[in-house]
This record gives sequence, structure tokens and C-alpha cells, in this order.
Amino acid sequence: MFTGCGTALVTPFRRDLSLDEETLRALVRRQIDAGIDFLVPCGTTGESPTLTRAEHLRVVGIALEEAQGKVPVLAGAGGYNTSEVIELARELERMGVAGILSVTPYYNKPTQEGLYQHYKGIASSIRLPIVVYSVQGRTGVNVEPATMARLAAIENIVGVKEASGNIGQMATILNEVPTTFTVLSGDDALTIPLMALGGRGIISVAANQIPGEMTQLAQACLRGDFEAARRVQARYLPLMNINFVESNPIPVKAAMGLMGLLDPVYRLPMTPPSPANLARIAKVLEAAGLPRRASDAS
Repeated sequence: MFTGCGTALVTPFRRDLSLDEETLRALVRRQIDAGIDFLVPCGTTGESPTLTRAEHLRVVGIALEEAQGKVPVLAGAGGYNTSEVIELARELERMGVAGILSVTPYYNKPTQEGLYQHYKGIASSIRLPIVVYSVQGRTGVNVEPATMARLAAIENIVGVKEASGNIGQMATILNEVPTTFTVLSGDDALTIPLMALGGRGIISVAANQIPGEMTQLAQACLRGDFEAARRVQARYLPLMNINFVESNPIPVKAAMGLMGLLDPVYRLPMTPPSPANLARIAKVLEAAGLPRRASDAS
């Protein structure tokens, strides 16, 4: 279900910091029209830590309404309080999402056994498929390959978004989990090497800007056409890289603002990029021909 390219959706806000529901609907429709394989609202890129529970559910609800079953919705539901994550996951299950993406607990830094028991607890509380999100650079904790293999043995833990940046670890995970377990890249620029090792796709930041192109890259890898995938990568690698010139989602929202797709508003502690980095973002967009796509937001 969660193979190919899924977009880690940004959450658009109005100037008064309220949810911009109209723009969110337009962004979701743009994704579907571009042929995206699945949608991932309320992850890190969606500034989920700054959303209230009601806003979180509203964002997911809008994604479901606009998707209308055309593409699966893998909703974010993670955190450092296991009981609260379970409560949110149950609400999302009642809403009809296809699965949840659950980031590892952050700040309290559980042991590997703690990670296993955390995810086991979530899995036993819902019937939904669960994709583990391992991103040590943001959470301070890594899901080690042996722990991932244990988690893969739980029936409804079906995959991992692997954002360690460690190709060796990714290769080890792929060697230790069943072939039915879906390993997804959490870094746009590492999609090709991970999929060459047996990964099944990407949960992408750049797909907010170029959903069609990132889907083409992932689908080319799935069919073994790595030459075609490399052509896409070569053209858009500067975009993939500039999206992390400051903390995600600062650059991607700034770029989407330049493209006319949203009003680049952030909730603290996220702030706009520095003037120097905004100029760098604009230069990358111009080189890729992306500013001409402002009409895509309609």
C-alpha cells in the first residue's frame, strides 16, 4: 500500500496562524492530480508539534476528504507519551486513514527495549498498519536493525521510514526484515541507493514542490529503471539539498511561497529562512524552472 512516493505534506497557515484549509485542499488536489502514490499529513514537515489535537485531526480529515479513496492517507501519530499516541491513533483509525506513521519518542530517549515496547503497545491497540519513523537526527534515538527486525515480526507493523542517513544501517535492515516489510527512504537524495538495495519508495519533502517528478523517480526505481531515476535525481538534486539548508520545513515552505502555492507562514519555534538562504532557494527554483508552476496551485 505504501510504496512509490508519498508526500510529507506541509501544513499551510494564514497570517493569523490559523489553519489555511482552502490552501490545504488545493495542495492535496495538486498532489493527486500529479499522480502521487500516497499522502502523509501531520508529520515533521507538517509542523505537527505545533498543531492542537483538533487541528491535527482536521488536517487529516481534509486530506481524506480530498483524496476520496483515490490514494491512501498515512497519517502522522507519534510522540514521547505512548498512551497519548495510542489515543490519537485510535481516533485516526475511526476516521478511516489507511495507516499511521509513528515517529520514535523524542527527548526522553528510550532504550531499544523501550522502543520495542512502545511500538508493540501501539500495534496492540489498533488494527491499522503502522510505519515506524526512525530519524535520530531529530529525535535523539535510533531504531537499530535488530530492533527493527523484532518490530517487523509484529503483524500490523508493516514498514519503516528510514531517515538515519546511514546507508550501511539501511542495508542491514533490509537484510534482516522479511521481504514483505516495506523500507522507505526518509531522505529524498538517498531514494535511489535505498531502492537499489531493496527499498520500496520514499516519503518525500521535495514532492511538495515536484510531486509528479518525485513519483516518476520512485516508480522508475520500482521497475528497475535506475537510469531514468538518475535523470530525475540529477535535475532536482539541488532542490532536494536546498530543502534542508535550514530545519525542515522552513525551506520547503519558503520555496512553495515563491512558487505561489501557499503563504509561507510558520508557527514558532519555526521562523522564515534568513535572507541569504531565501535568495539561495530562489536561485535553485529558477534553475529548475519551478517558479513558472505557480498556476499549479489552482
